[in-house]
Order: sequence, then C-alpha cells, then structure tokens
Amino acid sequence: MTPLIAADLTAVALVTGLMLALPAMTAPTTPFGVRVSHARAADPAVIAQRRVYARLAAAAGVCAAVVSVPLLATGGSATVVGATATALIVADLLLYWRSARRLRAAKVAGAWRDEQRQGLTVDTSFRTDPVRLPWSWALPAAVILLLTAGLGWWRYGGLPAALPRFTGYGVDATGREPVTVWAAFAPVLYQLVTTLLFVALTLLLLRARPDLDAARPVGSARRYRVYLRGVARLSLLGATCLNLGLLVSALQLWAVVEPSAFWTVVVYLPLAAPVVAWLAWESRVGHAGHRLPALPGEEDEDSGVTQRDDDRHWFLAGTVYMNRRDPAILLHARIGASWTLNLGHPVTWVLLAALAVAGLLAAFGVIDLPRRQNIF
Repeated sequence: MTPLIAADLTAVALVTGLMLALPAMTAPTTPFGVRVSHARAADPAVIAQRRVYARLAAAAGVCAAVVSVPLLATGGSATVVGATATALIVADLLLYWRSARRLRAAKVAGAWRDEQRQGLTVDTSFRTDPVRLPWSWALPAAVILLLTAGLGWWRYGGLPAALPRFTGYGVDATGREPVTVWAAFAPVLYQLVTTLLFVALTLLLLRARPDLDAARPVGSARRYRVYLRGVARLSLLGATCLNLGLLVSALQLWAVVEPSAFWTVVVYLPLAAPVVAWLAWESRVGHAGHRLPALPGEEDEDSGVTQRDDDRHWFLAGTVYMNRRDPAILLHARIGASWTLNLGHPVTWVLLAALAVAGLLAAFGVIDLPRRQNIF
C-alpha cells in the first residue's frame, strides 16, 4: 500500500467516523436540527432517520474509497486525497440535511408542535453572574508567545541573508525572501494575533445567549454553565496548540532546525490535541451539556411546557439562524459545539460586510503588509 493510498483511506475513515457521530452531537430535543419535545425524542420517525442516515453515510464512505483508491493506484497525486475528503464531507452534510427535511416533514404531518404548551425560559444570572474567562488557561499560549519572541530576538543577529518563505503555518523551503524585521518575526506576530483572537472569541461565546430548555429550566441552566466552562478552557487550549505549531515553524524559519517533511508533520501535530479534546468533551457532556448527570431534585424536573418551536428561523439542519425580531447576535447552533450568527440582525450584516471588504482588499494587495522592506 502506497503512502497516498494509506492517507486516503485514513482520511475517508476519519471523515466517515466523524459524520456518523454527528447525530449524537445534538441534543435529544433537536435531532438533525429539528425541535421536538422530550416525549418525541425517541419517536420511531426520529430513530428511523438516524438509522437511514447512518447507513447512507457508511455507504458514502465505502463509495469514496472505491473510487479514490484506483485513481491513486494508477498514478494519482495528493490532490485526489484532498478532493475525496472534501467530496465526502459535502455528501455527508447533504445526507444530514436530507434527514432533517424528512424529520421536519414527519413532525408537521403528525402535528407534534400542537401536543404540548410551548414556552421560553430566561436565566438572568447569565448576565448578573456570567461564566468567567479562565485566564489561567491563556497563560500557556502567552508563555509560548514570549518564548518565541525571546528566541527570535536571540537569533535575529545571526540570521542568513535570505529566509525560507513563511506560509502562515509552516515554511516553504523552496522559496526565499530577504531578512526584514517583518519576515523574521512573522511567527511571533501570528502568535500574538492568535492569542488575542482566541481570547476575544472565547469572551464572545461566554456572553452569547444561553441554550436553555423550557421543560427543564433549572437543570439545563446548571448544565450549560458547566458546558461553557469546558468550552472556554478548550478554546484557550486551541490557542496554545496553534502557538506551539507556530513556534516549530519559527524554528525552521530561523534555521534552528532544518526544514523537512518530519518538521512539517511536527508543526501540525499539536493541532490533534484540541480536536481530540473537543470530541472527547462533546461525547462526554453532550450538546449544551445535556449528558451531564442531574443533581438531586433535577431528576424529575418538568415545568409543564416544551421549548418554543422556532424551526421556521433555522435552516440547513440547524446551522443557520435568521430572525429579525431576535435581539441576539450570537447563539448556540443545533449541532455540536458550534455557534452561529443571527443573519436577521443588522449588526451581523455589518460584520460580514466588513470581513468581505477586508478580504477583497487583501486579495488585491491593497492592505498587504510590506514583506520585502524593513518596516522599522
């Protein structure tokens, strides 16, 4: 078996495994992003869609392997591996969306939304006593940033006339560029931006509208607090791992180690830690913490109402939200540990427009920072 075929089969297995686990990453009351009551969480229609999706996703993985392996065996390049993984992800997401549409149709046909009184729950303590940012978890990222900056300061005077091209994450040994302060300290600047960005994003997630259950308001609020604390720690762990990879990139850039395939793998190796940690955390606590054990007094909690049915505002299997009357800008999506913007809020469109303009300016080089001149 060639390395490319092994990489292809590994990618297919990982994507298929993740997509098979996708339905389990949602709360029992939002299967495939469709809002149902606790009484309908184990309805035959829900179970049937889970089984159909699992079979089709497994079949898609087998088809991807059957098509890609012969292509690689007859001289295909690494592009085939990437194209196969991308096509498989798209196919599985379409299958997930298909199950969501089928389940929503069954819900409408059975008039599930009329079976129980609907309501909302609000916990003002998330504003008066919000979940705090665990600053201690940001310290490792800051330490790695300072260590990289110190190492760069020590190496700067002894750098060669030309450096390998820094690609943003890793280096390209085939490309060279003159030594400037910007070129030499680019990994440090990337670490700084990464650390600040992750801290800012974590703060935003902690202030986003909580995902509570009107049927079990007390228990869901407590679980969601535990869930948010774990999310905050894992987010800052991601910043640490990214900074660690950038440190390895800097070692190659500054000729501390010779750029090679081995060090390229080492650069990306730290990224596996937050991915594994996220999957382990999500499988343990569940979507919004619904798998966490109940405390005494929460086992039989029932407010007599079910969560308000707002499926008309959710699209693409609970990943896209649009509600002009909702003041929330950022809210928890209905799949996994993910958040989404309210596309019905004007502020969202201002943010998206600003990002689009910045992307266009960068694409046309209008805001490109000088790389071949000393900026100091």
